[in-house]
Amino acid sequence: MLQKRVLTRRRSFLLGMGAFTVAGGLMHLHNRMQAIGIEQRNFTVMGDTLRDRHTPLRDRAAAKGLLYGATSSHLRLSSDKIFAAHFAQECAILVPEWELKWGTLRPSPDRFNFEPGDWLLKFARQHNMLFRGHTLVWHKNLPQWFTDKVDSRNAEQMLRQHIETVVKHYAGQVHSWDVVNEAVFPQDGRSDGLRQWPWLQFLGPDYIDLAFRTAAEADPKALLVYNDYGLDYDTWKDEAKRGAVLKLLERLKSRGTPIHAFGMQAHLRADETRFNAKKLKAFLRNIAELDLKILITELDVTDKKLPKDINVRDRLVAGMYEDYLSTVLDEPAVIAVLTWGLSDKYTWLAKEKPRKDRAPVRTLPLDARLSRKLAWNAIARAFDRAPKRDVQHRETA
Repeated sequence: MLQKRVLTRRRSFLLGMGAFTVAGGLMHLHNRMQAIGIEQRNFTVMGDTLRDRHTPLRDRAAAKGLLYGATSSHLRLSSDKIFAAHFAQECAILVPEWELKWGTLRPSPDRFNFEPGDWLLKFARQHNMLFRGHTLVWHKNLPQWFTDKVDSRNAEQMLRQHIETVVKHYAGQVHSWDVVNEAVFPQDGRSDGLRQWPWLQFLGPDYIDLAFRTAAEADPKALLVYNDYGLDYDTWKDEAKRGAVLKLLERLKSRGTPIHAFGMQAHLRADETRFNAKKLKAFLRNIAELDLKILITELDVTDKKLPKDINVRDRLVAGMYEDYLSTVLDEPAVIAVLTWGLSDKYTWLAKEKPRKDRAPVRTLPLDARLSRKLAWNAIARAFDRAPKRDVQHRETA
């Protein structure tokens, strides 16, 4: 009887893969399916009692000395009360999605708009959550006036003014700041791997050190982070970027730059088979040896190229979450896991990486109806199995 049920599940799984097989994608995922044991792994969350099994992610993480949180916006949290309640239940730290980026904060060169960010900070404090700053220096989301108003003559003053004003406004109330975001881009061809963009052109590579020193002066209590993406897989592109990021961090540490942590975004693909746990662990160990903490800052898993069948998709997405987190959480320097969103109802991937079949994406811990799905289970299991670390992250609230 048991054998018959197993064969039935296997037949259902393969039927779910049907459309993908026709498209020629089954072979592409064969290795991935084998690696995660797609038909065998049940993603059951363990616990002594039913209550234990329903413990939210924030508490599971905290039990191991970790922080779990997610990004959201003041518009979503203020207009969707049910979502806001789920967010407060699951998250110990809130990351503003766009409220603290230049394009929102600086409607004009002489005016700062703190109202959306202040609303989020108040929400976080009301629900016993920490608050993150994202981001002070980034090549995207610059206001329209930037090109006309900023040049090599005033760039340093403009950068200092922005960081001082914003960081001082939230001084003592922010757990950590992504001070510089995505400054490495080896494809631009520089020997140091840095991205060619206005701050580099105006100020040279020292703009990164300048940004960190200015932020440290404005708020000595905040954890200061360098944040980047494209570091997760065993490909030539990710390998080149890992090397360039490590060199940047080594340069900053060697000159005494007040940098405290590295943020790894981890925008993952559930169809990607080139995951090398050994190489990723070595990269994280190299960063930890620089006396830097590590935050997984923008974790999500796209299902863009997966079969339409929800059972198949959810298992592959959950498998990627569990395999990735099981790898990175072995590194004691990792202190936080932050997903880029909490629910499929509000994910940037629905717009930026939609499915060709127009099926709703299923990429985050909660589905569009705010129910926990296998991705939630996978994250919960990774936290439950993670080595316990000393709580060394800053508890600013």
